[in-house]
Amino acid sequence: MIIILYLSIALIAIAFTILVIYVSKTLNALQGTLTNVASTLSALEKQMEGITSETTQLLHKTNNLAEDIQQKSEKLNSVVDSVKDIGTTIQQLNQSVKNVTTSVATNLEQNQDKVNQIAQWSNAVIELWSRWKQKKESKQVGE
Repeated sequence: MIIILYLSIALIAIAFTILVIYVSKTLNALQGTLTNVASTLSALEKQMEGITSETTQLLHKTNNLAEDIQQKSEKLNSVVDSVKDIGTTIQQLNQSVKNVTTSVATNLEQNQDKVNQIAQWSNAVIELWSRWKQKKESKQVGE
């Protein structure tokens, strides 16, 4: 019976040794995996630093672009205001021309009789001058 006891202890020792060997291999594999994870995280951290710096630069450029757009928009607003003022001035000029045209047309209608009389007197004077010229020419031809 003692032999069975010794054989059992030897079997337990061999099983424990095999167990230790497999646990050791598992821990070594786990260490390799953790090393790979650590190197991956290190590379990821470097990439994140690069992305962060690029994002910061992009943000600065975007802010500068927004300021430039704001300044140009303000300048464009002054141009639009100037064009609006020009449009108002042209409307006022058109209104003034319309008023003058209306005034001239009204005065012409009111003075139409006078214009007709002037035209008749002008025709009469031209007729008289033409007759006088003919008489003068006929006297010169007769002499």
